[in-house]
Amino acid sequence: MNELQQAFESINFGLIAPILVLQLILVIIALIDLIKNDQPKGPKALWAALILVTGMIGPIIYFIFGRRR
Repeated sequence: MNELQQAFESINFGLIAPILVLQLILVIIALIDLIKNDQPKGPKALWAALILVTGMIGPIIYFIFGRRR
C-alpha cells in the first residue's frame, strides 16, 4: 500500500486537471448534441455508450462519424 500511496502522491494533478475538464466538456457537448439530433448515423443508445465509455475518443468519433449534418 505504501508504493501505491507514493505513486499517487507523485502525480502532478495540475497537469492532468485541464485534460479531465476538456474530456468532461466534450462528453457533455456530445451527449447534448446526440439528444437534440433526430437522426444520427446509427442507434442513439450505441452512440451514448460509445461517448460515455471511451473517454475523449468517443465524442470525437461521434462528431466525425455520427452526425448527419
